[in-house]
Amino acid sequence: MIAVAAPGGHAYRWRRRLARGAVLGLTALLVASLPWLWTTAGARGHVYDEADAPAADVVIVLGTAVAADRRHPENRLAGRLETAAELVHSGRARVVLVSGDGGGASGDEPAVMTTYLTERLGVDPRRIVADPYGLDTYDSCARAREVYGVERALVVTQSWHVSRAVTLCRHLGLDVDGVIARCPGCGTALFVEKTIRDYLASGKAAWDAVPRRPPAVHSPADSGVRDALTS
Repeated sequence: MIAVAAPGGHAYRWRRRLARGAVLGLTALLVASLPWLWTTAGARGHVYDEADAPAADVVIVLGTAVAADRRHPENRLAGRLETAAELVHSGRARVVLVSGDGGGASGDEPAVMTTYLTERLGVDPRRIVADPYGLDTYDSCARAREVYGVERALVVTQSWHVSRAVTLCRHLGLDVDGVIARCPGCGTALFVEKTIRDYLASGKAAWDAVPRRPPAVHSPADSGVRDALTS
């Protein structure tokens, strides 16, 4: 007796395989997105535009690449500094903690940041404290708390980065609100590129945050922020 295949059997099996593959793909995407969802949810209610930013004694400016001449900030960093300077000039912050890589591939980020704040933006140099070992966002947050004794602060960076920065700082015990920095000359392509990059970077953020790894560089307590606030 010859067995006859059920009509549409081959197509049915393919549909089941495709459905199973789609479910597995969506599950993998959800799992991969958990760190990004964590950084997004953790910052909810703590991110402000510059005009609506609350007050805090300290504003933390996160470093990024400097310009090719190694003496000026590039657009993204300039925007962060301009936003921080406005917070100081408007009385919503008193001290600026510039945190970046003092030996970065593009140059000394905190030194460039300090010069730009004082010479171009009119911030009193006595109100600026530089951390040359803020090697990444996690280290900047951890060192602000552990080395400089910061408990309450505003953290300034661009929109694609601000949720990750706020969530990491809050996870490490800082009472922070994020302020979205200006970004002169930043177009749509850059925004898309940096948003994708930050989505991927959220995995490293979670990897660092869960075990609360120590900062890459250990330093003794520094009274610079406290001294600047009392000067």
